[in-house]
Amino acid sequence: MGESLLARTDRGILRLTLNRPERRNALSRNLLEDLESLIDGLEFQASVRAVVIAAEGPVFCSGHDLSEMLGRDEEDYRSLFATCTRVLLKFRRLPQPVIARVQGPATAAGCQLVAACDLAIAAESATFATPGVKIGLFCTTPMVPLVRTIAPRAAMEMLLTGEPISAQRAMELGLINRVVSVEQLDEAVQSLTDRLNSTSSHVISTGKRAFYELAGLDEATAYELAIPIMTANAMAADAREGISAFLQKRPPQWTGR
Repeated sequence: MGESLLARTDRGILRLTLNRPERRNALSRNLLEDLESLIDGLEFQASVRAVVIAAEGPVFCSGHDLSEMLGRDEEDYRSLFATCTRVLLKFRRLPQPVIARVQGPATAAGCQLVAACDLAIAAESATFATPGVKIGLFCTTPMVPLVRTIAPRAAMEMLLTGEPISAQRAMELGLINRVVSVEQLDEAVQSLTDRLNSTSSHVISTGKRAFYELAGLDEATAYELAIPIMTANAMAADAREGISAFLQKRPPQWTGR
């Protein structure tokens, strides 16, 4: 694995750290490929309960590496955007929750990265923007997860003006879950992963998959698909254990099944 991406696993949490601070953690093709190789196969690693995406330096992620985008042909552009899309879709499809730890500005594809995570905690100093319009490149691919995370008009304003929003505003819009001081950022992420670790991995993966499968469906169709999902969940060993533990007033013993 290249030095542009650091990986560390501790107590069931895989922490992936963007490590290009001198390039504002821009998503080079190599960095995207490193991300993809690290998350491939995670669905089979029961020991990993959650993934945290972090970054070194003052900037979380400035988006695509513009120095790699000059003088390219159509196939190069298509391949770059397809690679980024493929990686971020894999975040959605992982059974483990993916959490963005945002310590600084997240712009363009960096904002896309945050929106593609399942959860996000940001420092008060973080900002979020889709400023492509200012350099003649509308943030069309970053728009995809953004409009599925925040209200359409708020997303449209970000996309059309390119102006950054504060961490507080991002939380109000639903782009992030929580805003804390930079000194409390690691503690807040740890608290969240501890709570995830205290639940059944089977139930978490079932719920995450259902969340994205049912999102955007009309209510009747969503209910129709939710019934067999919840039925299968109710028949799972961890559901039986959880209900029994609740009734017996004891801690549950999860098996991940």
